[in-house]
Amino acid sequence: MTYVKFNNAPVVKSFGGLVEDIINGTNLKNFIKDDFNTADFFGAHPPVNILETKEAYIIDLLVPGLNKEDFKISLDNKVLTVSAEKEKEAETKDENQKQIRREFSFRSFKRSFTLNEQVDATKIQAKYENGILKVTLSKKENIQDPVKAIVVE
Repeated sequence: MTYVKFNNAPVVKSFGGLVEDIINGTNLKNFIKDDFNTADFFGAHPPVNILETKEAYIIDLLVPGLNKEDFKISLDNKVLTVSAEKEKEAETKDENQKQIRREFSFRSFKRSFTLNEQVDATKIQAKYENGILKVTLSKKENIQDPVKAIVVE
């Protein structure tokens, strides 16, 4: 089998270009943020989509490669915390195999969301399917005070 080398890294600057940017005063923090995939280098949080309907808030977290048993979801003092931890896969000691390239690994993460007064804490549901964790936060039913006529004296 022929080994084919791919360079799919988002880094477009050479080392010399990086040195020039530092010497010329370009902010290194912006360079790192713009030119590197920060999720790979700094363990950033998984991406999240939040949707609001009349009945609920829906939080979708993109977390492929995990099992539903890996997730821990808790609610404490109006803060919803979603976390996951996956054990590192054991390396095989097979002499016929060697790892040539490793571009991803499973990491732990922790995301927290502050909930408002509309969320019914007793009706929170979570479902993991096709790499997306969907957390549904049902809203409380709006119970309005009955209309009351006020007599002016």
